Amino acid sequence: MDHVLEEKDAADWVYIGEGAANIVVAYNGSSPALVGKVLRIQKIPEKGSNGITGSSVFSTHELLLWKDHKDIILSPNRGTAAQLYVERVMSQLLGSKHVDAGIQVLVSKAFLGAVEKNINCKRPDWRISTARVDRHCKYVLLISDHSRFPHVSGVLKDDPCISVEIKPKCGFLPTSKYIAQKNAIKKTITRFKMHQTLKFHDKEISKISEYNPLDLFSGSKDRMHRALEALYDTPQNNFRVFFDGSLILGGLGGASDSTTKLIGEKLEDALKPIIQSDDGLRTRSFLELIVETIHKSGVLDRLLNVQKLDNYDVEGAIHAYYNIVSQPCIACKELREDGLLHEWNTLHSLSLDESLKIVKDFLISATVKDCSLMMCFKPRVVSNSSYNSVQLESTGQVFEYKAFFIDLDLKPLNKMEHYYKLDQKIVKCYKEIAGEECLAESHRSMEAYKRTN
Repeated sequence: MDHVLEEKDAADWVYIGEGAANIVVAYNGSSPALVGKVLRIQKIPEKGSNGITGSSVFSTHELLLWKDHKDIILSPNRGTAAQLYVERVMSQLLGSKHVDAGIQVLVSKAFLGAVEKNINCKRPDWRISTARVDRHCKYVLLISDHSRFPHVSGVLKDDPCISVEIKPKCGFLPTSKYIAQKNAIKKTITRFKMHQTLKFHDKEISKISEYNPLDLFSGSKDRMHRALEALYDTPQNNFRVFFDGSLILGGLGGASDSTTKLIGEKLEDALKPIIQSDDGLRTRSFLELIVETIHKSGVLDRLLNVQKLDNYDVEGAIHAYYNIVSQPCIACKELREDGLLHEWNTLHSLSLDESLKIVKDFLISATVKDCSLMMCFKPRVVSNSSYNSVQLESTGQVFEYKAFFIDLDLKPLNKMEHYYKLDQKIVKCYKEIAGEECLAESHRSMEAYKRTN
């Protein structure tokens, strides 16, 4: 890309979704260089920010945190830093064949304004009220649309394809000795389950999902299938399905709490040219295909290994954070547990380099606990394809697939306090609402976890 995207180009980009930090738009024009591409456009809060950053991309303490990656800390803007973080850090950890770092492209302020005007009618109202396009950004990230298969010439292939986007969430239970006794339930109940309770309490969701990340990461095909069925039943923003790049199941920029009968029938119908099975059985076969692909590719094993860089939990990492910023530790002030005072004092006695490593590993882990896995499938028609393949036993078909991790966002250091406070809030809410029942379930969950790990 050697030219600037201008206001006249905005009409060629269509809204396909957004997260907390970025809006994603897909190219719908005819330029060969852009066919099959999407843009990730940074957002800023609707209140409290004008989008203009200071002269430094990183804070003084972040410069220390990422000192081993000179190209990242010398980036001219946060967008470039984020792109290099994916290229230099995430690609190394998750495998380059599963990570697309993309490229930075120049955009005009008028282009960003026009895109925002065009897409606001598609965005959920609550998204519009909380954040807007950052029109002060000079660059946006251009990456491949991993919900489709591109052709080498830049033209999308005519073969129909189906893709799925999954947010796996955290795939393990923490065992850190720095977890306070009053929060010990974290060692037996998944963060996802407890967070669902808080979201339901705060009316952010209308239905609690039965999804258990431990099932998806278990390696057991039966448990993995159970996890996918739960995601299918209650997609929220954790499960989306696309047919030829168009969303057919899940929320567009927000959450879809339940899969209705009508949506289920729409998916079943969309699968006709893809999966050779009887009516009413194609969706189940599709979930089976996802299980087989995850199992064969090992992508979640890679993800779990990176997630486990967080071996201190936020209740340990927060102490290292305050060592770095040289401020009084709020965790020590709020949690006065005699049994942990010695452990906390040990953390506060660590060297700066040791503290930096703990926090850096925690933030890298936070990236992959919040990322998405995108997998795209199409029936194999030639034997010499460059794509990996997987066999669907129930239909006898062989499918080509590609699997990419997306939304690998660079987490800012100053979010550490937020992570800690949210963690405490999640546990407190779950214990208050679930009461004694949660304690009994906690013991049952721990026994089940021990038997399978």
